[in-house]
Amino acid sequence: MAQVTITIGGRAYRMACDDGQEEHLTRLGANVDARIDELRAAFGEIGDQRLSVMAAITMADELSEARRRLTEAESAALADRKARDEVAHRLGEVEASLATTVISAAERLEQLARELGPSPSGGVGMG
Repeated sequence: MAQVTITIGGRAYRMACDDGQEEHLTRLGANVDARIDELRAAFGEIGDQRLSVMAAITMADELSEARRRLTEAESAALADRKARDEVAHRLGEVEASLATTVISAAERLEQLARELGPSPSGGVGMG
């Protein structure tokens, strides 16, 4: 298990993480630190604990909004897939109907050709 030191609000915190996750954890710590700095600039020195809670709530709100948007996007993608599948099914039905119509027309043409008999030129090509 790896360990990294992240600095938030001027304080260093030693944290454990899975091997290979050190950079990721360091970036997350930097994001939290930046958020606290933004809140400190907006509200002044109102206490580290209060700034930390405000940062956590702000980030939780952003996460909640991202999850809501992801759920909406997943629902839209599912609806799109269903619509695409319905169109593909309908296209299959139209193709089958068209094939049946073409076969019927070909059979009718063959029947008409038999009824008309051989061509006057004896079946030789036009020319």
